[in-house]
Amino acid sequence: MQLEEQQKLDHILEQYHYNPAAVIAVMQAIQQEYRYLPEEMLTYIARKLGVSEAKIYGVATFYENFSLEPKGKYVIKVCNGTACHVRNSIPILEELRNALKVTEENPTTEDMMFTVETVSCLGACGLAPVCTVNDEVHPAMTPEKARELLKSLKEEADGGEN
Repeated sequence: MQLEEQQKLDHILEQYHYNPAAVIAVMQAIQQEYRYLPEEMLTYIARKLGVSEAKIYGVATFYENFSLEPKGKYVIKVCNGTACHVRNSIPILEELRNALKVTEENPTTEDMMFTVETVSCLGACGLAPVCTVNDEVHPAMTPEKARELLKSLKEEADGGEN
């Protein structure tokens, strides 16, 4: 791990006073920074907090919001709860996966721009079918709206690099 990354981690740990009881908050801060929990960083915080690596990995794998795999800049979550499912969320999911050439097994694009996931419920059943992009809710989705959403995200990404 590079010195710059260690300094970032030390800064996060300092914010929580190196308190082992704050392990979830520390991991949330790391994931917010890196969009996932890199293995070497989990090892580092375990050592710094005086907690076993097994406990750190136990927390990381228990909570569904934590990811040990890198995610794209735009994380698209498609709800497949009952309300969304009966209102045809699967064609939306298929449209996104086909357009981005990703699968359930490989949900992230090679350029690390997009990750497509399904979730059991986003808690927005009255707006079904729903998806989120980096936790921003997009209600009443259709495959056509999903294509337009991808188009606008790609334009945003292209504009941000110029």
